[in-house]
Amino acid sequence: MEVGKRIREQRANAGMSQDDLAARVYVSRQTISSWENDKTYPDVQSLILLSEIFGVTVDALIKGDVETMTETIDADVRTMKRLSYVMVGFLLLVLLAMAWICLQTFAWGWPLEQTVPTFVLALVLWGVAMFAACWVERIKRDHDLVTYHEILSFWNGEDVERDTEKRRRESLIPRWLKIVRAVGKMLIAMAIGAFAGYGGAALANVLLG
Repeated sequence: MEVGKRIREQRANAGMSQDDLAARVYVSRQTISSWENDKTYPDVQSLILLSEIFGVTVDALIKGDVETMTETIDADVRTMKRLSYVMVGFLLLVLLAMAWICLQTFAWGWPLEQTVPTFVLALVLWGVAMFAACWVERIKRDHDLVTYHEILSFWNGEDVERDTEKRRRESLIPRWLKIVRAVGKMLIAMAIGAFAGYGGAALANVLLG
């Protein structure tokens, strides 16, 4: 693969830094670095922008590498889909485990130590879900996917439109705040599961009692 090398050479010839090029292609500097080191590859929309910026044709940038690029991007899409299904599936299992703990505790009156195995199982399921979520985040970062619309386009194999106001606003949010926001959503989901489990346990207690 020579795409990264050509992008680096064209950028150097234009006297541009990675930050300069990133600003004009609407991606992060890390994404430019990934392209130049052949860790990831630009999508069609980015290739068109690169060709316009450098004053060359798209074919001059890819020169027969399009098949390998397509296969790599398609593989990342498939991996992202599988990991997303795993993440959602295991989060649902975590919610069920939390509901089961509430049922054991409030409906059946089990002592706390007897619920430990279920709690450990919930933690293991949570760990698997978080592993899948982190892997998905890595794919999103590698392909510089910021907004939901960009993720959906990538998911469907469509061109990713990055020159949007929403992306510019999203890009201003610090990374740590995004992590806090994501963890907060998951904790809220767990709280909802625990509340549903408590309600179900209370209902079962009424019906059985």
